[in-house]
Formats: sequence, C-alpha cells, structure tokens
Amino acid sequence: MEKDCKDLRVAVLKMINKAGSGHPGGSLSAVELLYVLYKKILRFDVKNIQDINRDRVIISKGHCSPIVYCILNKFGFFSKNELEKFREYGALLQGHVSKNIPGIELSTGSLGMGLGVSCGMALAGKLREIKYNVYCLIGDGELQEGSNWESLMFASHHKLTNLCIILDYNKVQENGFVNNINNIEPLKEKFESFGWKVIEIDGHNIIEIEESYNKFLNEKEKPTIIIGNTIKGKGVSFMEFNNKWHGKAPNENELAKAILELEEK
Repeated sequence: MEKDCKDLRVAVLKMINKAGSGHPGGSLSAVELLYVLYKKILRFDVKNIQDINRDRVIISKGHCSPIVYCILNKFGFFSKNELEKFREYGALLQGHVSKNIPGIELSTGSLGMGLGVSCGMALAGKLREIKYNVYCLIGDGELQEGSNWESLMFASHHKLTNLCIILDYNKVQENGFVNNINNIEPLKEKFESFGWKVIEIDGHNIIEIEESYNKFLNEKEKPTIIIGNTIKGKGVSFMEFNNKWHGKAPNENELAKAILELEEK
C-alpha cells in the first residue's frame, strides 16, 4: 500500500502541473487517510453508485480534489482519460469536487458545509434504518468555521454512531500555520466535551489508520472523529509545511524534483 500511496502522490502532482493550477499541499497530506478508507473500509459498488446501502463520503475540504479524483479513478469510478483533462473548461473534473462526478456525494468548496450535510445523511440513515456509514473529510483551518461546532453538537445529541469525521490535521492553511491565524487547540478536549469519541493517530501510518476506522465501526455510543496528524505537502521536501504550496502548481523543474524525491523514498 505504501507504493500505491507514492504513486498517488506522483499522479496528483502531474495532474496539477498539467492543469497549471490546483491544491497540492492538502492533497498530499490526505493520501493515506483516503486510500485506506477506500481500499479497506468503504462499502461501495462502482457498477451501482447510487446503491442505497452504500457508505457515503463527504469531501468537505473540497479543494483537495486532485487526490480524491486519483483515488476514484484507481477504484474504477471513471477512466484515466478524465484525469488528463483536470480543470479544463467543460471537463468532468474541476478544481473543487462536484456532485456530477461519479463517486462524489456533495459539491463543496465553501468550507464548513460538509459536516452539516454529513449529519443530515447520518440521521436519515438512522431514521430509515439503513445501515450505511458517513465519512466526512475536513481540514483543520476549516474548523475555524462556526457551523462545524453546531454540527458537532447536533451529531452528539442524536447519537450519530454511523458518522465519522476524518480530520486532515496538517497544521497549515492558505495564509500560514493554523494556530497562528486562529488557534483551534486543544482539539481532543474540545471534541470530547462535545460528546464525541476521539481517536488520535499518525495520519500517514497505514496500520494506525485502518485500526482507527475499525474502532469507529465498533463504536456503539457516540459519533467518532479521527484526528489524523499529517504533513502538508507530504513527501516533497520543499512543499512540506509550506503554505505557499496550498494552491500553487509546480512548474516542470519543480515537478521533476518532486517526483525524484518521491521515487527515492
């Protein structure tokens, strides 16, 4: 799986380079969190993407579309040709995830939207007695949006044990380090005080990630949040923890250097 994650990182960078725009930093940080979910945990059928019993994935940090698209392609939701047309006018795959794309449940871009919708989906499953789970990928800078905290209260109140937040905690947002802009710590204590089961992990450790998802699946009392401690721009030295690479495309020389680094690891 480590090789698959490395290949996904290379694919992400090539897509963004070809398009001349995109968000590499937060895509590279979320690779393992998403890949393990689709590879080991998620229930889906690419031949019946509207199966009522499917698990739902909400990409609330919608700008990390490059890694989402690469994973959806890997698992057969659409052809590789679509990746080649990323961000082209009229193409299927645009800069933020969109509901018209196979495998995408919600169009996102404005941060703070995804968790509220995830709560609604999870509650609907409970009320209709359909045993699917809802996974919501959010960013750490996104937690500065107040709507998330309303949703956290709602989910706990309604005991949405079928809801799992995946926090890509890479510590960096567009304009700098998250906690220098609007400190969100102490996260664990905050989530626990809102009535959530909190699991903290290394968000690049495949074993820890799979174990955390299985803990969620066995939780019977509370909604779950997995705090994945990650590295923005993971795998590329000049991108790591560097907010300049939040939404910047690598040029040809930078791409070559990045790929070389990834291939040497």
